[in-house]
Amino acid sequence: MTLVSEAGGSVVARGCCCLLNVERKSIRMDITTRMKCLLLAIGQYKESRTATNAAKLQKQVEEVSTLPSEQLLTSGQNLPSECVTGLVDLAGNPNTSLTLTSCIVSLLEQLACDDESREMLHRSYSLTSTLASIIHSHSSTPGEPLVLQCLRVLQKLTYNTRIFQSMNYFHELITFLMTNIQSLNDELVIPCLGLMANLCRDNHSVQSHIKSLEDVKPFYRTLINFLAHNSLTVVVFTLSILASLTMNEKVGEKLFDAKNIHQTFQLVFNLVVNGTDTCRYAVDLLVDLLKNAKIADYLTRYKHFSVCVSKVLGLLHSKDPEAAAKVLELLLSMCHISGLRSLLCEVVFKPAAPKLRVGRRQGQDTDVKESGVALVQCLSSTVEGAEARTLQALQLLHELLEEALGTDSVADCVLSYVEMLLPVLLELLHGLRSAEGDAQLKKHCTRITLVTSLLLVLCVEDSTRTLVSEQVSAQLCLSQVEELLACCHNNSPLTCPAPPSDSLSQVSSEALLKTLELMSKLRQQVKDMVTSFYKMLQDQRIVTPLSLALTSHHRESVQTALSLLFEATPLPEFPALILGECIAANNAYRQREAELSVKRVAVQEYPPTRTNSSVLDSTTSIHKTVNGLADKMQTGLAEKPKDTLLSEVINVYEQKLSAFESKESRLQDLLEAKALALSQADRLLSQFRVQQVQAEAEARKLSGLLKEAERRREELQCELGNQVLEVERSKSDIEELLKHNTRLQQDSEEHQTLKGAYNTLLHRLNESERLLRELQAAHISLTKQNDTLKKNHEALQQQNDRMVALVEQKEEQIKSLQSDLRQKDSEIADLRLELGAEAQKLKEKEQERRDLEETVDVLRKELDKTQQARRDASIKASSLEQQKSQLEIKLKQKEDELNKHSSMIAMIHSLSSGKMKNEAIPPL
Repeated sequence: MTLVSEAGGSVVARGCCCLLNVERKSIRMDITTRMKCLLLAIGQYKESRTATNAAKLQKQVEEVSTLPSEQLLTSGQNLPSECVTGLVDLAGNPNTSLTLTSCIVSLLEQLACDDESREMLHRSYSLTSTLASIIHSHSSTPGEPLVLQCLRVLQKLTYNTRIFQSMNYFHELITFLMTNIQSLNDELVIPCLGLMANLCRDNHSVQSHIKSLEDVKPFYRTLINFLAHNSLTVVVFTLSILASLTMNEKVGEKLFDAKNIHQTFQLVFNLVVNGTDTCRYAVDLLVDLLKNAKIADYLTRYKHFSVCVSKVLGLLHSKDPEAAAKVLELLLSMCHISGLRSLLCEVVFKPAAPKLRVGRRQGQDTDVKESGVALVQCLSSTVEGAEARTLQALQLLHELLEEALGTDSVADCVLSYVEMLLPVLLELLHGLRSAEGDAQLKKHCTRITLVTSLLLVLCVEDSTRTLVSEQVSAQLCLSQVEELLACCHNNSPLTCPAPPSDSLSQVSSEALLKTLELMSKLRQQVKDMVTSFYKMLQDQRIVTPLSLALTSHHRESVQTALSLLFEATPLPEFPALILGECIAANNAYRQREAELSVKRVAVQEYPPTRTNSSVLDSTTSIHKTVNGLADKMQTGLAEKPKDTLLSEVINVYEQKLSAFESKESRLQDLLEAKALALSQADRLLSQFRVQQVQAEAEARKLSGLLKEAERRREELQCELGNQVLEVERSKSDIEELLKHNTRLQQDSEEHQTLKGAYNTLLHRLNESERLLRELQAAHISLTKQNDTLKKNHEALQQQNDRMVALVEQKEEQIKSLQSDLRQKDSEIADLRLELGAEAQKLKEKEQERRDLEETVDVLRKELDKTQQARRDASIKASSLEQQKSQLEIKLKQKEDELNKHSSMIAMIHSLSSGKMKNEAIPPL
């Protein structure tokens, strides 16, 4: 039965796989069909801009907008690229209808869903300049929805993207933004401020262009007035623009001085903690401000810094990877400042706060308690898109632990944190075998590099190295190195090493060398690590990563490779010859790449001048031919000829149509390839034109410099002639001076000889006089010493007599003291015996005291129980009293009701008795 069930399960699994494959193929065919229909609709609309074609194209755009955005921006495929290029061209054409343009812009906005897509739309498809042209063409009506839509997409595209002044419609866009920012229209101000903040950030060319404008001072005044705006979004955008434009000017020094900067800090931290839409702009603003040394110093003295950072770290629990990534970016920028790095270590590594918080709500301080734990949980997060967040968290921990372990003594809280962190780090090293595709392998190798770098930081300190050695095993490192070697060689044999330009090989080589360095650090502490380390150093596959690292441009990689090479060179089976051949091959490969890049630049100077219109014309002509044949067939069948060979004619037409369709499919593929080549040629042509304009400007500048150099050369030539004449005159003067100098030298030599003889005689005289003075002084001092010694001898003789008498007296006293001492020793012995007896009594008393304390504890527990019972009884008594009071109130109410009823009964009795009396009296 088990075999049957296993066979049935395998059949079901294969059936499910087949169904999934069929479904994927159908989805791909559906996507390709829609893209071809879209490209055909684009060509028809370009050929004839009618309302019908516009409606068809709009319908196709709406259908394509339901597809995944990754399918339209897949690099290396012609059809999606041509669709996006055609849509961008139509959007930038002023003859396109507003409705269609808005629909296309909506689709392009949907495509710009991540950083890679935004970069591709900006670089490859020039969407930024297209949107700027749309805004410029509708600048007279800035309140239109299309303009607001373009501003929103531009704000999304230009975030963290450098825009150059050579971009089309750049100056018009800047003018439009400055004009509408000063118009005070709230609907336009916010998107214009956001776009201006993106353009100005880290872009000196844009900043210099704006500062050179004539109306920049009114623009500054408008921005300063915006600082008092009710919307925090407007305030943050304004501060970002002012920080970019006025940071090193007087206006910026006044805006961000010591009085105002604390308010700015509080505003930024509030926006980050509350998670508003402008969170990333607030983080970027603080990162830009920290580049100024004064503002960074202000932040180190900000009194709420620790609390704010703790709350910011609490945002790492968020499921939004973008918000967590911005928080980590902010913390990494703070780590680059030495004063803030130590404060961050105190916040992250401090021990947990006490649980009892008087006067605080429960859960109010959870962010402060879990500041460091948030980073560890961020490493082990499984949220989609959390890979970048994990890498940033590893970099942050690397900086913080390097700071914390660099002190003289490591705190206990840091050691406990490292002990909690190590299992998570080792878990991150797994999963390389399950990675699929080069992209995932690169990400995982980058993660391994950062993890091993962090482990190497922990190995610097002895206490943390012990913790690492307890967690890391030789088998783990060995399997890690084997997997990285497979990635480095791309699962190919040793004879086919990966080229130096292969990014996967570079990343895996770096991770491999870091792992080997970690093995080298731990080889004395971990069992079997020495054997594994030297075994891997003698593996021939290690040649490729070593050669890549030794020929790398990174200093750290070269130093790591050299240290490993120093360890491996004495080994008997180390492949030194193969390493030399690999290094030579890498150098030759780089030289060949440089030569080819020069040839490519030379070829790109004359790109083809064809346009997409010719290719589209050929497409439309093919479709016209096919449509004409179909019309002829329909008209021929409608006439109903009596020819008996009608079926043969139809077969001929069908064969021709099938031939035309096959030709059309081949031409369609050719069209796609040619269109892609033409779009690339157009882009190369635009780049060449920009380079040509720059070269012409440089040529004009060089010609001016050449003229200036010619004029300067003529002036220097005249000066040179004058200098030659002066040199000739100076030569004759020098000859006369030389003759006079020789005579002076002879006189100087005679003078020196006489001076030497005089100096020797003078030295002898001085030496004799000095000796005479010394001898006289010595005679006087010796006479005085003789007199003092005689006096001292007499005084010492008298003192000696007194001391002899005193010694005799002291000897008698010593004898008496010795007798007293013997008596005291006997008394001390007696006291010691008494002290032992007292100690025994004290022990007994101590035991009695302990028994009494235990009795007291039991009585206290009983007393607590009694008090608890008394409290319960009092509570019950109070509840009974309350019930009694309630019953008394109810009793009074019942008594009142009874009295009322009794009174009513009495009245009824009185009335009934009166009536009976009336009935008893007879009538007169």
